[in-house]
Amino acid sequence: MPRTGMEAIRREALVRAAITEVGEVGMVDITVARIAKRAGVSAALAHHYFGSKDRILFAAMRRILDEYGRSVKARYRDTTTPRERLRAIIEASFSPDQFDSAVVAAWLAFYVQSQQKGEAGRLLVIYERRLRSNLVYALKQIVSKEAAHRIAAGLGSMIDGFYLRAALQDFSTNRQSAIDMTLEYLDLIIAKETKE
Repeated sequence: MPRTGMEAIRREALVRAAITEVGEVGMVDITVARIAKRAGVSAALAHHYFGSKDRILFAAMRRILDEYGRSVKARYRDTTTPRERLRAIIEASFSPDQFDSAVVAAWLAFYVQSQQKGEAGRLLVIYERRLRSNLVYALKQIVSKEAAHRIAAGLGSMIDGFYLRAALQDFSTNRQSAIDMTLEYLDLIIAKETKE
């Protein structure tokens, strides 16, 4: 196999290993050596490919966000109404590959890392803008522009809140409950807005 092919395979293995390690040991105890061992490569090679633990974690978060984006797009194909589009976004937000315990831990680590600004902060801003834009686009077809922005902020807060609770080991809310409660909020707030 050409060397470039092996590099891509090893990078992918390191990214996947980073997500798993964050889920198992958290941010404090994660090291490049642990990630490399899980990926089946040397720590020196991991440093060569990424340069630091933060760069590996950043690549892992990019991967998670790319998978989330593909999940939303796949669900959009089956939608014909604004409400179906909103449901697709909410279901993608809590899809099994996103609401997995290792991925939830990676999200929490990403939020912490993004507080230092830099690339992680910019990536978080891009994610938040896309989420808000997609929600507002569908909501503006149902409610006023002002209400659409307010409801989108509420939905974003609920999604983030369920991830935070899951990361803090609150097992009272499973994936389907999170979807159901978020959709219930959406239905209640739209009903209120369309009455007025």
